[in-house]
Amino acid sequence: MPGTFDRQSALQRLEESHFDVIVVGGGITGVGCALDAASRGLRTALVERHDFASGTSSKSSKLVHGGLRYLQQGDIRLVYEALAERQILRRNAPHLVKVLPFLIPIFSKNGVVSRKLARAMGTAMWMYDFTGGLRIGKVHKRLSKDKALEYFPTLPPENLVSSYLYYDARADDARLCVAVARTAALEFGAVVVNDAAVTSVRKNDSGKVCGVDVVADGRTISVTADSIINAAGVWADDVRSFDEPGRPRTIRPAKGIHITLPWHKIRNEIAAVIAVPGDKRSVFVVPWGDFSFVGTTDTDYQGPADDPQCTAEDIEYLLRAINGSVTTEITEADIVGTWAGLRPLVADPEASGRTADLSRRHSVNRSDAGVVTVTGGKLTTYREMAADAVDEIVEHVLDRKALSNLHRKSRTKRLELHGADGYDQLVSQAATLSPLGADVVNHLADRYGSDTAAVLALAESDPDLAAPLVPGLPYLRAEAIFAVRYEMALTIDDILSRRTRARLLARDDSAAAAPSVAALIGPELGWDDAEQRRRVDEYVAQISEERTAPGLPEVLLDTAMGS
Repeated sequence: MPGTFDRQSALQRLEESHFDVIVVGGGITGVGCALDAASRGLRTALVERHDFASGTSSKSSKLVHGGLRYLQQGDIRLVYEALAERQILRRNAPHLVKVLPFLIPIFSKNGVVSRKLARAMGTAMWMYDFTGGLRIGKVHKRLSKDKALEYFPTLPPENLVSSYLYYDARADDARLCVAVARTAALEFGAVVVNDAAVTSVRKNDSGKVCGVDVVADGRTISVTADSIINAAGVWADDVRSFDEPGRPRTIRPAKGIHITLPWHKIRNEIAAVIAVPGDKRSVFVVPWGDFSFVGTTDTDYQGPADDPQCTAEDIEYLLRAINGSVTTEITEADIVGTWAGLRPLVADPEASGRTADLSRRHSVNRSDAGVVTVTGGKLTTYREMAADAVDEIVEHVLDRKALSNLHRKSRTKRLELHGADGYDQLVSQAATLSPLGADVVNHLADRYGSDTAAVLALAESDPDLAAPLVPGLPYLRAEAIFAVRYEMALTIDDILSRRTRARLLARDDSAAAAPSVAALIGPELGWDDAEQRRRVDEYVAQISEERTAPGLPEVLLDTAMGS
């Protein structure tokens, strides 16, 4: 039955109900598992120890794509599957997943273009189209130098020979994650709750799993369930240790960072793939409103998984990449945002080389006690990963004869996400829907879909809520209220990092806006003045830590903390 997306009622149901499956982890794979299981008719719960998408799933390159470089590695099947999933996502979430053209500039060396490189690029483009790229409805093109400069005018004209144009898609990863979670809860009755940490796996006398213990709001809740899906990403080995202490670790984290720059420093009308000088890798340069971001790196990571940081070496790598392909000089001082995430790659005992060469395929494993762990994969293939994990539960863990309402096969291939219904009509009527104007309506429609009317109602009810949440960014103060009331946002960081992307686009401005954000959402969350101040200090400290490598001006800290 349809349910709610309310944290307190979710905690109550978590304590009082018995579940067929409980999913551990609220990243994109975890919420995908919850949606897949609930849509099959399984009594489903999901717990996330922090916020939805607070790990890897909010720190990706925001791309829904097959991955050209996987063709170079010979993994044609992965690219085929990813491009099929790209098309499914475009159909099921048109409000969140958009076509994005990409440019691959071809540069000469001493006035000469390698014929071998030119043939290889042409072959790769056709392979990408035939593997599934054509599903987007467009074929790649070879562009002249002049046409390429129209798309990307800061490319060095003296070295540019020509370019390739091809098509992929983009998505706001954190909003996609929340949309999947809300679909599972609102449409199929799943119990979904954040800020609820699993502390142990419970087993019956036969050694089979029978639930988990969860700590939320300072108390322990014993949740009963017949099966467990471990979708904790880079923390999957930690969850596994509750079931199988001493098991060798199976995750090899790979760190990827991005930097955000003012768009006018690059002026790329479309996304681009540029080579990194002195390396065999490429990075993306993606326009995002008044900004462009550059990323990603791909390096082994040995530090704490909870909060990876961009180092000076990481930033130098990306600056070297972008400065090697544009005529403008971009320095550390131009960076307005950074983010770092960890890919939960499946460790290969026989692979001792770079993480960039590890497979992006996913793995599903089942323990003797019945814990199913899904690891690896990529954002684009989350739905397929979830279907495989739930298949394992249905086929090998649960008693299907006792599940009268069970749909044996996954139903998510043609299941629209919450907000998709009516999106096209909403966009076609944007100019007449609100006195706030078509730009505001389109901005909200691309983030909330059919929930746009609810956000607009808030903004139109009070001029203060129609004002910018962070000056210079498109997000409305009404979006913060909506996030607290309807999307389980609990902190300033939930609002500024994930429900909106203010921290990624303008971290300093987001820190300066933290006091006003606290004053706005504080009454909704029951914060008094002292608690608001504590929350502001907490957020500003996070920004300070993020900027450790570039150096944080003291004036920013004074302004953000209201000194």
